[in-house]
Amino acid sequence: MRVKASAPGKVILFGEHSVVYRGPAVVLAIDRRVHVSVEPREDELLFVDASSLGLSGFFNGEKYTSLVGGSIGEERLKPIWVAAKGVMERLGRRIGINLSVTSEFPIAVGLGSSAAAAVATVAAVGELLEGRLISEEISLLAFEAEKVVHGMPSGIDNTIATYGGGLVYEKGREAEQLRGLGDVPFVIGNTGVSRSTGQLVGRVGELRERNRMVVDSILDTISRVAQLGRDALLEGDLLRVGELMNINHGLLWALGVSSPELDRLVNAALNAGALGAKLTGAGGGGCMISLAIPERIDGISDAIGRSGGFPLRVRVSNSGVRVWKEEDR
Repeated sequence: MRVKASAPGKVILFGEHSVVYRGPAVVLAIDRRVHVSVEPREDELLFVDASSLGLSGFFNGEKYTSLVGGSIGEERLKPIWVAAKGVMERLGRRIGINLSVTSEFPIAVGLGSSAAAAVATVAAVGELLEGRLISEEISLLAFEAEKVVHGMPSGIDNTIATYGGGLVYEKGREAEQLRGLGDVPFVIGNTGVSRSTGQLVGRVGELRERNRMVVDSILDTISRVAQLGRDALLEGDLLRVGELMNINHGLLWALGVSSPELDRLVNAALNAGALGAKLTGAGGGGCMISLAIPERIDGISDAIGRSGGFPLRVRVSNSGVRVWKEEDR
């Protein structure tokens, strides 16, 4: 039997960095997904084929043996092993698995690829073992895999990959799920510049220690922008969403987490007619996101490409994790 599953990536629309201290972040699932296929094998190895990402290898217990991609494969693929192992421990089963993974969007650029892979893996392995896992269980098991990547993640990425749609996340509060969002088109621009979320969060923390009153004022304003952005999004007021995106980017620039590459892509998108544009995620590299109207998508994509970025057209996806047996389709 072969089981397949997929889960969406994500973008942070509002609230980067302020959510670390106070206030909400608004996160959206996108219609680009990570796909996982699993089938049993006769031994107890977990073989992971991610050759489309330049990686493949197998886990024998905790020991990883690389076949393609070298030692970095262990770092990138270990969350998948943790996810599969967690399902087997939950269900009291132990089997060998052949697992393949492909992604419709770039990995390790802040678009939630690791969480989407973990969620899809949990769902697929759970179905293979006939575990009938509910959405909450899938998200929690994927969260354990996310800890391998991010240490102590917020839980945003695995939640949005499980449920889809939109999510308003704030520390100490139950996440608010945003359902029935309209057809909202975005163009993502990938700078191709790697960055460390931990280092950027630490940089903002150091700036805050030196300039507490000023930085807290900026963080409070970002929090308020996120609240207003959530309201505008639900009302379908895309002009206001765009305006708030521009304000949010300026505030993040003031915190020192933008970069020349991100600013160049943001400006290119705005000059090409985007309603709004900002960095998404920790900053320092990675991706920016621009809000488009249909007739301007081509021009915005071309402008991002001419400015050294890699454009990716996406829309909000109201669909979370999906799982099915191969013979069902």
